[in-house]
Amino acid sequence: MEQTTHQRLTDYIVAHQEVFYRLAYSYVKNRDAALDVVQESIVKALSKSDSLRNPEFLKTWFYRILLNESMNYYRRSRRLVSLEEAGLAEAAAPQGDHGARLDLYAAIERLDPREQTIIRLRFFQDMKLEEIARVTETNLNTVKSRLYKSLGKLRALTGEECSYE
Repeated sequence: MEQTTHQRLTDYIVAHQEVFYRLAYSYVKNRDAALDVVQESIVKALSKSDSLRNPEFLKTWFYRILLNESMNYYRRSRRLVSLEEAGLAEAAAPQGDHGARLDLYAAIERLDPREQTIIRLRFFQDMKLEEIARVTETNLNTVKSRLYKSLGKLRALTGEECSYE
């Protein structure tokens, strides 16, 4: 019996929910906000699952929704002063991220949003460049160019050698 697109999407979401949370958190820097972004992405994806024409692109289709929701939240929240920025609360790190290199994360935050997205998808989500091109709806050569440019900027910002593997 063949699975429906809706069922495949549901199975994919359940299997990768922690990965989605970590990506959303990398944008919004707040546990509750990251959970909200993931939840909103899931609701949108499930409600529009019939619009997915080719089920083999389910992963990149869902990541595009998640990235759009993360960026929308980020844009909306920039206008507000968070408790963390006001010094009234301490930011919670995502689970399993205890040995985070804060200088690297700070350097990534200083990149252009398009460059941040490529770095996060390539190194935090372990996506192939072709998948990143589909998710971001960008030409593959543009993705490659931005990746190498971003790595150069990170090298300059951190004073360390960044390698592409």
